[in-house]
Amino acid sequence: MEIAEDPEFCSMIDRLRDEIENGSGELPPAFAELAAARDPEELHRVLTAPGEPLWAREIAAVTLGLSGDRRAFESLILFLNHRDPERCVTAAHALVRLGDPRTARAAAALATNELRVAYALVPVRLLAGLRAPESVPALITVLGRRLAPGDPHWRVGLACVEGLGALGDPRARPALEAALPHPRLGREAERSLARLAP
Repeated sequence: MEIAEDPEFCSMIDRLRDEIENGSGELPPAFAELAAARDPEELHRVLTAPGEPLWAREIAAVTLGLSGDRRAFESLILFLNHRDPERCVTAAHALVRLGDPRTARAAAALATNELRVAYALVPVRLLAGLRAPESVPALITVLGRRLAPGDPHWRVGLACVEGLGALGDPRARPALEAALPHPRLGREAERSLARLAP
């Protein structure tokens, strides 16, 4: 698939266009040029040059990632842990396409970082989708923390429960059984337990 036809790339361009227009009222000429840029050296220069705006770095990182250029990896990981969930989703999509073997370890580090748990939802979902060796242990760890009484990040816990069910690894059984009494996670934990390998 051509990058310009990638639905997540198109969604990012639309989102950034709206952000810029709402912020300044007009698009800089460089926006259209960068959105159409495919030269990896030009994109890498934007990614590493000081003073480039966030929107330019995001376009450069995602375009490089979608084209398989591993120089985008570090920037995409930073976007994966951004406070804006839409940026996280776009970064996760580009990381999957990039196929860098470091992705699962980095996603696991982000998902299990309790100081950034408010931004862990997309890394958790990415781990489930990657089906990497790091996926099940990281999701079990995060789920265990989300079972504490009054924990406000139950959506992250729910993503762990769903991911563990999709992965079907029997190592998840104790963690999923522990989630059964949880008022928001119990029903999905029951479904996920039924999906585990014997």
